[in-house]
Amino acid sequence: MDKIAQEAQHRQRMMRYRQEHGAIETAIRYKVSRKTVSKRRKPWDGTAASLRDRSRRPYHSPRKHNDDEVKKIRKVLKKHRWKDLLLAYQEARDRHGYARSYGAFKRVTSQLRAAKPQKKKAQKSKPYQRASYPGQKLQLDVKYVPSKCVVSGQKYYQFTAKDECTRWTFREMYEEHSTYSAYDFLIRLIQKAPFPIREIQTDNGTEFTNALIVVKAKHLTLFEEVLQKLGVLYHRIRIAAPRHNWEGRTTAQNGHA
Repeated sequence: MDKIAQEAQHRQRMMRYRQEHGAIETAIRYKVSRKTVSKRRKPWDGTAASLRDRSRRPYHSPRKHNDDEVKKIRKVLKKHRWKDLLLAYQEARDRHGYARSYGAFKRVTSQLRAAKPQKKKAQKSKPYQRASYPGQKLQLDVKYVPSKCVVSGQKYYQFTAKDECTRWTFREMYEEHSTYSAYDFLIRLIQKAPFPIREIQTDNGTEFTNALIVVKAKHLTLFEEVLQKLGVLYHRIRIAAPRHNWEGRTTAQNGHA
């Protein structure tokens, strides 16, 4: 229920109270004046809809801009690209016979600008820079293995690393989704990789970093500590930018644990 409807229901209760206790008791009970009670009583026909606030818009505005004046204003505004209002106002007066004040001109301009459909600029994504040599950047991701792929019904999480240049892939299964699992996977990855690793890229998952869940966190996760100790660069992808993540997310769905 919106605010207008709530106010009408409140006035409806006031009028019903007035029927039983009178105007004075109603004014005391609802903390309003007797004049307000009488004012609400006049339009009331027994329904809450009759107690809604009426529009205060005048029926007739003799000084309102006519269609011809609005057309002239729109023409000069379009010529000046809706920017230089003073120059547009001067041109409207000198060339088009506009006789209103500058304040009235600005008021109509604001109304026209509000009604004007705004064109949204299309966001162009910057091209993603792929790695140019093995080990330059490896992307890590975690995928929950669906229960239909596991005969025993045990929960498993597949940690996957993929080299952007050679597409070399390394996978391991873990029973828990934690920063220790990410730490253990990283150690195994470094031992198994056929090339030195220069940079690791992940999403913002809690198994990799606590940057998004701890306010002003100064401590690193086990995963981040190992990267820092080994001198491997760590890069987190931007939030809501899945295009920066690798395309092999469905691997776990196609396999069986």
